[in-house]
Amino acid sequence: MRASFALAVCLIPTVCDAFSFSGLMKASSPRLQPVRPNLLPWVPSTTSFPPQTLPLRTSLMASKKDSRGAQAAQDGSAGVRQLLGVKGGEKTTDIWAIRLQLTKPVTWIPLVWGVMCGAAASGNYHWIWNPFDPSDRDVLLGASDAFKGFVTMILAGPFLTGYTQTINDWYDRDIDAINEPNRPIPSGAISEGQVIAQIWVLLLGGLGLGYGLDLWQGHDFPTVFLLSVFGSFIAYIYSAPPLKLKMNGWQGSFALGASYISLPWWCGQAVFGELDKPVFWILPILYSIAGLGIAIVNDFKSIEGDKELGLNSLPVAFGIDGAAKICAGCISVTQLGVAAYIAAIGETNYAIALLALLLPQVYFQATLLLPDPVGNDVKFQAQSQPFFVFGILATALAVGHHQF
Repeated sequence: MRASFALAVCLIPTVCDAFSFSGLMKASSPRLQPVRPNLLPWVPSTTSFPPQTLPLRTSLMASKKDSRGAQAAQDGSAGVRQLLGVKGGEKTTDIWAIRLQLTKPVTWIPLVWGVMCGAAASGNYHWIWNPFDPSDRDVLLGASDAFKGFVTMILAGPFLTGYTQTINDWYDRDIDAINEPNRPIPSGAISEGQVIAQIWVLLLGGLGLGYGLDLWQGHDFPTVFLLSVFGSFIAYIYSAPPLKLKMNGWQGSFALGASYISLPWWCGQAVFGELDKPVFWILPILYSIAGLGIAIVNDFKSIEGDKELGLNSLPVAFGIDGAAKICAGCISVTQLGVAAYIAAIGETNYAIALLALLLPQVYFQATLLLPDPVGNDVKFQAQSQPFFVFGILATALAVGHHQF
């Protein structure tokens, strides 16, 4: 497990950058849905607002549109941005580069981190050669676990997160035509039939990998497969009508937090261990509540448009100050509860570590989030979230270390 911590130190800068996109589906997804006829009868149309609000929607989007989103970055990073699926990417006619762009690889990283935390929580991950533990140096067993972990990360990242991002772009294609016209679907760089095919390939491929991991692990009950099915269903109802969870503040934010924290944790733990005790389910769910708080931060920048269109995001429902307090409360109270539980089961060192990681988060809440959540949203996430993701790992290591 010490080797897990060393690996985390190497990965943390990248993971924190990725977690700063906490609304990765949400931030890149529209809140404003213009009316468009359905071009594929077997796929539901995107949810529409009343036609009389179209001039308002268009003017709002035009006033808030970032012109940089329609242009390639001039700092030499346009090619990389295109492949990662972020704004400022260059145009390309390479269909495979376009397909990769739709999956938004930058959003895979938190899922990979979650799988790693789940493996740590299992207490049963073996390294090829552990420098801290002479008993954990079985090369063949370590190589097998490393490959198994890699396959699990492929399941959580490229396949099921790729499916999630592609289907989200599909249902957001109308508003992207206004806000980000250079995105692959509204620009016509990829046909609608190709997008639908990609959605099915990624979904079925991910479910197939999940079932294969169950067979590999010798599960009598197909835990990983069913987690994959559940996660895919949540991804669908998050983006697609009639439920479209992201249109509701509480539902969308919690679904986002659960997808990026709980599901990959459970998947990683199921591959290397068992989910046979309530605590293995409860702790990731608690962290999903903290993830809900992080997701709220992404709603502050769109509060004016949400108010005009009657969308019930949490900053609209509770006001900017109220939503900021909810955000801080979700993040801090959840981690305090987790630390108390870890101390109660005798893992005192891990509890102290978690509290130490919480203190700077509280400081940044007091100095950045609560005074000006709109102006400091990006700065708050960049400075606070490294401590948050290390806290998730500390909790996972405590669970893996404890003999339940």
